[in-house]
Amino acid sequence: MISVAIAGWQARGRELFPGVVASLIVGAAASYLAEHYATPKLLLALLLGMSMHFLAEEGKCKAGIEFTARQVLRFGVALLGLRITLEQILALGWSPLLMVVASVVLTILISVLLARLLGFGWMFGMLTGGATAICGASAALALSAALPANEKKERATLFTVIGVSALSTLAMILYPMIARSLGLDPAAAGIFLGGTIHDVAQVVGAGYSMSTETGDTATVIKLMRVAMLVPVILCASLITRASSPIVDVQKPPLLPGFAVAFVLLAAINSTGWLPAALPALGSDLSQVCLVTAIAALGMKTRLQELANVGFRPILLMVLESALLVGLVIGFLHFFA
Repeated sequence: MISVAIAGWQARGRELFPGVVASLIVGAAASYLAEHYATPKLLLALLLGMSMHFLAEEGKCKAGIEFTARQVLRFGVALLGLRITLEQILALGWSPLLMVVASVVLTILISVLLARLLGFGWMFGMLTGGATAICGASAALALSAALPANEKKERATLFTVIGVSALSTLAMILYPMIARSLGLDPAAAGIFLGGTIHDVAQVVGAGYSMSTETGDTATVIKLMRVAMLVPVILCASLITRASSPIVDVQKPPLLPGFAVAFVLLAAINSTGWLPAALPALGSDLSQVCLVTAIAALGMKTRLQELANVGFRPILLMVLESALLVGLVIGFLHFFA
């Protein structure tokens, strides 16, 4: 029995090896260039990865790139918990938490209204609004599983995943420029980036490309948004049950495992029991994982696919993203 399991692991390892190595090489190249040209290495990893997109389309590297972009990324984000302490979270105060709740709720509600105005159903508005407001493609897939089944849902989900991933990639590049143009201090910039960028990976990339303090704050704010998956999916499930008395669908976890791991590691780090070298080692390992994972994400990015879905869906998601940016900037202006 054990020998069969070992053989399975070896076969899986051989399948993943080429793509993982390709991602590591691109990440290492980005790190080298960043050290010599004073450029954010996470941004370089993304751009270099995009130039190697052909590796993710087919062939031996595809499986390993998929694994790196998902599992290595989640592991790297979870390890960031060793950089965070309860003291840092409490230092943010209650106002960022209220901002997260208000921005998520308002973005989804207004997205549903915008979708109806543009000729779409309420479900498409909730799907794109939830993906924009919470955590990008992960939220889109989780919401899709909870929403009522119909013939248009699969296409809507596919577009939402592609659209939110592309917009999140653009946000990773553009939003730090907006933060600098607004003259935000590191903490405020972290709140802005963590409160507006769609996917966790791009939040991390944008935050730590500005400063360590900005990256830490952005990650905490982003994890608050990820936690909003719980009430939003519960609402979607209630809507599904109301629309159909028989629901036999295997639902995804309400809270992603990497978010739970992040919180647990932050809690352990907050106790002060860990040796000083361990959080530092975890932070370094996290950076390696994140650079490698963002290189893989770049390889998977296919911006040209958006040209095939028409203008109105793109307009809807751009408006949702702009709405979220406006809400967070308004919060920083009036309440921060």
